[in-house]
Formats: sequence, structure tokens, C-alpha cells
Amino acid sequence: MSVPIGQYENGPVAVRVEQLTRVYGTDRQRVSALAGVDAAFRRGTFTAVMGPSGSGKSTLLQTAAGLDRPTSGRVWLGETELSGLSETKLTKLRRDRIGFIFQAFNLLGALTVEENIVLPSRLAGTRVDRAWLAEVVHRVGLTERLTHRPAELSGGQQQRVAIARALVTRPDVIFCDEPTGALDTQTAADVLGLLRSLVDAHAQTVVMVTHDPVAASYADRVLVLADGRIVQDLPQPGAVRIAEVLGSLGRRRTMQGADS
Repeated sequence: MSVPIGQYENGPVAVRVEQLTRVYGTDRQRVSALAGVDAAFRRGTFTAVMGPSGSGKSTLLQTAAGLDRPTSGRVWLGETELSGLSETKLTKLRRDRIGFIFQAFNLLGALTVEENIVLPSRLAGTRVDRAWLAEVVHRVGLTERLTHRPAELSGGQQQRVAIARALVTRPDVIFCDEPTGALDTQTAADVLGLLRSLVDAHAQTVVMVTHDPVAASYADRVLVLADGRIVQDLPQPGAVRIAEVLGSLGRRRTMQGADS
């Protein structure tokens, strides 16, 4: 039975992928990064995507976010199917409706905090909503830092700038790829707490790739990938349960390797 676009089980969906595959390489050296993945990410939820190296988690994020075209399968952002969009329209959709946060903060050192936050809008030639900008800056705790340069900020503050930059366009969903990987434990907790508050208080949708069970414990749900497939879909499992699942998966892969 097909799922109506924009609805899935418990409510409206921000992003949905259906029978998603992604194959790299030639016939002689084909690597299947995704092998028929079905997943839906509801609005106002926080999902962590985990798995061993090479499991397909970053490829899932990139294809769901429209950064990479799948080999087959379909991706929807709300009720918009991405496969039917030209590169120009896809670029505009990513700019207007999707936010990105990466491990590398990707800030321009010559610009101030405010200039970095509004840069995507400036490049798109769109007017910056000053009231919304002020609210976003307040949310991420940067009101007193707007005139600073990135070099004058801590790593956690730089990541907050990246979060504000992702929020300022009012995105339907924020995709995060290891957003705390370059941060110390306390700073990572602060950033994860901020992402959690954006979901709880403002109904933001967050999809985060991470290798860290503690980071994943901030999520409502954890998807675990292995060999390009979803092997576990865990609702609020907690760090200990996540670590157990990943450990079991690692042992199984080791045993399979020994038997081959």
C-alpha cells in the first residue's frame, strides 16, 4: 500500500524517501551505498542516523537533502518530489527550504557573525527579515556577538553561527552531518541541547548523521544502517541501548568477515 505524499503514520512528513538506491562506480567496481531504503521523517521531530563506516548514512542524508541524485527511487520534501526538478529548481529548493549544518563550520573569516548568517540570503538576492534574524540570533545565544569575526569565537559559538545560518531561511528541515564532531564534550552537549530545543519549542525538523551514541540519545528516533539498508528503527532508545545495538552490529560484521 502506498503512503500518501505528505502523510505517514503519526502525522505530516517533512521528508520521505522511497526505495532509494545509490550505486557508485562502474560495472566492474560497483559499490551500492543505498540498497532500497524507505524512510519518513515527520515534522517537528529529531532523528539520528547511525551505522558503521560505509553503511550509507551520509549518502542517505545527501540524497534526502537533494545534494546528490539517487540511482533509483524517489525523494519528497513535503509534497514536492525532487526527481522531477531541474538542477536550477533543485538549487533554489535547497536554498529556500533546507538548512545544512556540518562538522566543518564553513564560515568566512573576513565576515562578521551577522554577515555569515545572512550570506545565503544575500547570495540569493532576497531580503533579510530583520525581525526573524533577531529572533534566530537570540535563540542561538549570539546577540552580543554579531560584530565579531569567526576567529574571535569558540568552536561552539562558531557552530551556533552555522545553526543560525541554517535557520534564517525558515527551512522545512535541517540536515546535520556530524555537527558536534569537532567539539569538546561540554560544547557538544550545549549544541545538541540547542538542536533539541529547536525541535521541542519551535517544531523544527532535524535529521542528524552521527557516530556518537550520546549525541544520538538527544533524538526522538534512531535509524541504524548497515550495508545500505535500515536494520534498526529505534524510538528514543537512550545512549546505552544505542551503544549495545551498534556493538552487536559490529560483532556480527566481524564474524561474517571471519567466515568469508
